[in-house]
Formats: sequence, structure tokens, C-alpha cells
Amino acid sequence: MSNIESTIKNELSNGRKVLSVFLTTGFPAMAGFTDLVLQILEAGADMIELGIPFSDPIADGPVIQYSSQVALANGVNVEKVFNAVEEIKRNSNKPLILMGYANPIQSYGLENFIRSCKQIDADGLIVPDIPIEEYDDFFSESMNGLDVILLVSPTSEDERIKLIGNKSRGFVYCVSVKGITGERNSVSDESIKYIQKVKRILPDKNILVGFGVSSPKIARTYAEFSDGVIVGSAIVKLLSENKVKEAIDFVSSIKNGMNY
Repeated sequence: MSNIESTIKNELSNGRKVLSVFLTTGFPAMAGFTDLVLQILEAGADMIELGIPFSDPIADGPVIQYSSQVALANGVNVEKVFNAVEEIKRNSNKPLILMGYANPIQSYGLENFIRSCKQIDADGLIVPDIPIEEYDDFFSESMNGLDVILLVSPTSEDERIKLIGNKSRGFVYCVSVKGITGERNSVSDESIKYIQKVKRILPDKNILVGFGVSSPKIARTYAEFSDGVIVGSAIVKLLSENKVKEAIDFVSSIKNGMNY
């Protein structure tokens, strides 16, 4: 069982839902970033998704796009992301997942990238612009114990959800709504029915819901029908406004709000 799977199993067995937090590496600044990650883990995050900055993040909304631009301007590249993972891992054994687009990974060299992930003890990888049809062409047969986490969306047909579930390791990333990342103010009945369908089709998979989780209330609603949530834009937005304490407190409120 991988670190991601055992972390999720431990939380669920203790009656708690899982919170994964997305942060763009090096945002708002590279200096102090690893300390920020450790504070967010201490505040209640069970795992962290570290975004690799990219100039054209097609699945992301304006908040994450802006954070990527700033991080790139701060000189963040794949190597600096790896350095951040190493430093965080020296102080925490919670799962760290790298989330990046295919272009920077291919530019670095996929084999070198996977080898480096193993060396720094990264736990998972999300590449949102590689569809299931290209999975076998992009990823190598052996991922050196790295969980490759795939995404399903409201437009995914049942058979496609099954295929994605069979390939995904660690958990299945359930995109809650059609469209790009960003905060939403409510949860639709359509979203709930879709999440219930994914759980029904993939009964043996961990399902975490992301996109639009912007309050403890929304997180709690999604957590009732899944194994936990992923929060990104709401936290990155607070960080963009220099509200670090508020961002950390928000993490605690989401974790505690799911487990009231």
C-alpha cells in the first residue's frame, strides 16, 4: 500500500475525511515556501499537491494561472520543485503529490523526471493534460512506486470512468464541475449525482473531489458522498492577498468542517 493510500485509509478508519491542498510551488515567493507548506500540513492538510508552474495551465482558472505566472517570474522550475519536495520531506512524512502539465515534464525528460521523483521520495503525480487514451504512450511501465492519479469529470462516460479508475493509483481525482479550477458558491444536485455515480462505478477506489471547494460547507457536502476534498484556488487566492494566517486558518476550518 502506498503512502497516499495508507494515509487515506488511516483517516477514513478514524472517521475523518481527507483533505488535500494544492499550492503552486514558489508562490507567493520561493523564500519561506517550504515553511508555508509545513504550516498548512500542521493545520490539517493530509497531503499536498505541489503545482509545477507552467505558462499555459489550460485546466486552471485565473487564480492558479496568476500564481503560475508569479512563480515563473520567481524563477521556479522543475529542479526547484524537487528541492522543495526534499526539504518538506525532511520534516514531514505526509504525502506530497506533484501536479504538472506534460510540456515541462517532457522538457525535463520523463525518465529523468520519474527517477528524480523516486530520489526525493515524492508520492504521486498528476498530469491533467494527458488523457486516458495517451496514458500508455506517456507513462512508463514502471513508475518506481509513484502513484499516477487520474481525473474524471462530469462529461466522462461510465466506460471511461472505469478505464480511468483501473489506471489511477492512490485516489481518483473527481472534478466536481464542468470547466476550469476556481471557487464556486454552491453545490448542484447534478454534481452530487455525478459523484455518487463515480463512487458506484469505482467502489474500491478512493475518491477525492476538487474544483470549486471554497468553504467548509461545500467541503462537508462533497465529503458526505466521497472520501474527501481537494482545495486549491480558495487558498491560493488568500496567499495572493498576503493573507497567510487566514489561509492556514482556512485549511483548519475545511478539515474540521468535514469532520464535525
